Amino acid sequence: MNPDGAIGVPGTPAWTREQATRVERTDDVVAPVIYPPQEDDAPDVHGWDTWVLRERDGTIATVDGWRVILSLTAPSDMLPGKRHDVAEIRYFYSRDGKNWIDGGPVFDRENCLGSRQWAGSALLDDDGQVYVFYTAAGRAVEEELSYHQRLAVGAGGTVETDADGLSIEGSWEHEVLVEPDGERYEREEQYRGMIYTFRDPWFFEDPATGETWLLFEANTPVPEGSDVCGGDPVQQEFNGSIATARSETGDPTDWTLEDPLLDAVCVNQELERPHVLVRDGRYYLFFSSHDHTFAPGLEGFDGLYGFVADSFRGEYRPLNGSGLVVTNPANAPYQAYSWLAFPHGEELLVSGFFNYYDLGPLTIDDVGHLPREEQLAKFGGTLTPTLRLRLEGDRTRIVGTLEHGHIPLEDEKLPPLDHDRVGDRTADDRYRRRF
Repeated sequence: MNPDGAIGVPGTPAWTREQATRVERTDDVVAPVIYPPQEDDAPDVHGWDTWVLRERDGTIATVDGWRVILSLTAPSDMLPGKRHDVAEIRYFYSRDGKNWIDGGPVFDRENCLGSRQWAGSALLDDDGQVYVFYTAAGRAVEEELSYHQRLAVGAGGTVETDADGLSIEGSWEHEVLVEPDGERYEREEQYRGMIYTFRDPWFFEDPATGETWLLFEANTPVPEGSDVCGGDPVQQEFNGSIATARSETGDPTDWTLEDPLLDAVCVNQELERPHVLVRDGRYYLFFSSHDHTFAPGLEGFDGLYGFVADSFRGEYRPLNGSGLVVTNPANAPYQAYSWLAFPHGEELLVSGFFNYYDLGPLTIDDVGHLPREEQLAKFGGTLTPTLRLRLEGDRTRIVGTLEHGHIPLEDEKLPPLDHDRVGDRTADDRYRRRF
C-alpha cells in the first residue's frame, strides 16, 4: 500500500498525489511553440505514435547506412479524431536521419491480429530477424468497433537493402503474447474508468542482468467498495500502471506476466508508451500522459513524464521532483504528444508527433465540433522538432531543438548550443525565425 492508500502489488513504487501536486510549467520543461514543417515527407498519410527499429541492447539499428522508424498512420484526408479506428503501422527509412522515405505498411492488414494496430516497438535481433511488437486493438471480425486490447507480435521479418533503398519483408507470424490476469492487471470487464488500457509493448534487455522484458501500459484492479483513495469511487477510476512481462529464455515471443514497475492509483489513469533507457548506471523510465487523465484535484498537462531508479526493478523516484520532463507551452497545450526519449552522446533527445495547433482557446473536446476542413487544417500528423535535453541525475532541462523528425546518426555531431536555455527564450526565438 502506497502513502495514498492505493493497493496493488506490495512493494511497487508509486507515483503519489503529493509528487503529482508539484507538476508545473517551468523553463526547464516547456518546449518551444511548434510551426508546421516546410515539407512533409509523407503527405498522403498522417502519422502519430512513432518508434525506432532498435537492436537487442537498445541501440538504434543502422542497416547498410539506413535508419528505420515505424509509425501509426491513417489516410491524411481522414478526420484526425477517427484515425485510431483504422490505424496501421508503416515504416520509413533514412540515410541522414532527417529526410524519411515512406516504405509502406509493415503488415498485410488481413493477417494482423485485431481490427487495427496500435503502438508498440520493433527489434532487429542478432540473427537479423525483425520482431514488431504492437497492440492488437479490437477483434479481426467485429460488426461494431471495439477497444479490446492485447499485446501481440509479428515475427519473421527481415530488412532488405539494395541500390534503391530499403524494405522490410517477411512471412509474418502473428501471435498474442500476454493478456491481463485480473489480479496485477485489470481485465476489460473489471475497469470502471474512462479508458481501458492494456497496450504499448516495449522490448527492453537489462544490461546489468541480461534479463529480457516487455514494458507496457495497464491498469491496477481497484475493487468497488474498497477504501482505496479514501473510498472515493471517482478517484478510484484513475488507476494507471506501468506493467511488465519477462522472457526467461530471451525469446521475443515467449513472455510471462510479472509485477508492475510503477503504480499511479489515485493519480493518473493513463501512462502511455512506457520505455526505459540506461545512463550512467541509472534506469530512466519515461511515459506520456494527458491533462484529462489526472485524477480530480490534480492539475497536469499533456507531457512526457519520467522516473529514475538505480536498477530496473528499483525504487523509482520522479524526475524534477514531480515527474514532468517535457510539456507544451500554455498557449499551445495540445501541440505535441507521444514522446520518445533516446540518448545521443551526452544529451537526451526527445521526439514526439505534431498534434493539434492553432487552436486558440479551444480544447481537444472542441475540435470534433469544428467543420471538417478546419479539423484537418489544425492537425499536424507528422513528427515534431526533436528536443535536446540535459540530463543530470534526477533533473532534466530542455536546452535546444533540432529540425522536425531529426533522429541523428550515432556519430553525428549536433550544432553547438548558444545558451543552456535557463530562464531565457533564445532557442525559441531562433527557432521561430526559421519559418
